[in-house]
Amino acid sequence: MTSPPAIEAHGLTLTLGQGPAAVEILRGIDMTVASGETLALLGPSGSGKSSLMAVMTGLERASGGTLRVAGEDFAALDEDALAHARRGRIGIVLQAFHLLPTMTAQENVATPLELAGEPDAWARAAAELHAVGLGHRLTHYPAQLSGGEQQRVAIARALVSHPPLLFADEPTGNLDALTGADIVELLFARRAETGATLVIITHDPTLAARCDRVVTLADGRIVSDSSA
Repeated sequence: MTSPPAIEAHGLTLTLGQGPAAVEILRGIDMTVASGETLALLGPSGSGKSSLMAVMTGLERASGGTLRVAGEDFAALDEDALAHARRGRIGIVLQAFHLLPTMTAQENVATPLELAGEPDAWARAAAELHAVGLGHRLTHYPAQLSGGEQQRVAIARALVSHPPLLFADEPTGNLDALTGADIVELLFARRAETGATLVIITHDPTLAARCDRVVTLADGRIVSDSSA
């Protein structure tokens, strides 16, 4: 039996502001992402990549169109319901890491599980950090970690609940080339192990070429959609 799509978007729009000040960010996005697929979103700054990711992850509500993500009708949900729908379904890795500076690596990874009332959060966080090569850094704070190590913690936090969908927004943007290459290898390896659908926003055509499919945006519209 074929798995249902991870993401189905039809006529998706996003407009910020009202009246004469309104700005169209997304202008009718039609896109289906298969379960287990790896997809790169390319496009210049201002093309709508990050806004599309925000809508697909439920961090921003679409202004129009239909959107189903991991089986949930995101277009019909209010902000509280979207936050609940994201939990356990979606992991997000960002360029700036966004770790809590007053928490250790293990605490940063365990916190989402604890907030969701999941059992064994502490042990699961340790196991995930071991999986990303940071078993020796459990008690270190973000300021004591290199940029690459912080991004590994962020990847562990995104994957610790084994979400079916993983989003990464310029995951190597704050890293040097060698460290960035290591993070890419880790990201794809962990995705393969968990079977998650992976959507990456990137300016890097080499990184995009690692994906099954490349979707290019310009001015809020999809201008190309092809296998890498």
